[in-house]
Amino acid sequence: MEDEISREPRHLGRALCIITGASKGFGRTLAFQLSCLLKPRSVLMLVARTTEQLNQLKEDIITLYGGQNQLDVCCVQADLEKKEGVEKTVQAAKETSVSEMDHLLLINNAASLGDVSRFALTFTDPVEVNRYLSLNISGALSLTAGVLQAFPRHLGLRRSVVNISSLCALKPFPSWVLYCIGKAARDMMFRVLAEEEPDVRVLSYAPGESLDTDMQLQARRSSGDLQLRRSFSSMF
Repeated sequence: MEDEISREPRHLGRALCIITGASKGFGRTLAFQLSCLLKPRSVLMLVARTTEQLNQLKEDIITLYGGQNQLDVCCVQADLEKKEGVEKTVQAAKETSVSEMDHLLLINNAASLGDVSRFALTFTDPVEVNRYLSLNISGALSLTAGVLQAFPRHLGLRRSVVNISSLCALKPFPSWVLYCIGKAARDMMFRVLAEEEPDVRVLSYAPGESLDTDMQLQARRSSGDLQLRRSFSSMF
């Protein structure tokens, strides 16, 4: 019996799956991996600021999986740093037509590294700091709240929210003050959400330092802390 169970296909149900920061890096990889785990007639919503990269990703996914599992892939060009971008994404989610949807999955992947060439004492301009926090904290909270309100709790609907986290949520990295603040705040934000909404499955997941992304390249080239820069170069 155990062998039979282990051979059962894994899937995420007939879902509306929303991935932010989907156009490149970890978000792009997630989009491909999740595409084959969604049941037929699911909707995969890809959200990012760059239209061209989103459309290319959609085309690639449809070529690989679209006809095979009847997956509806839609793109939303939105800047989640701004209220209009959050509202546009929530509205697009409301307008999806997932018949007999049994799973809502929101993956908060969109984030920026910030200026890692500078140390904490150089950030004297609140406007600059708030601009960073708008995308990395405010945007994630507002989008999550808007999506969960748009799809309230009801019988037969699983609701899952994933926060892409980092070791920086727990450990201070010199010259990465903005990124560490953002990741720490997001982790606590989603812990509060888990307490307030016990029916929502909440996961903060840190994929680790082995990802070869644009962020890693920026870390190797621009980190103000020389030891940290050397460490990332060595890992690469």
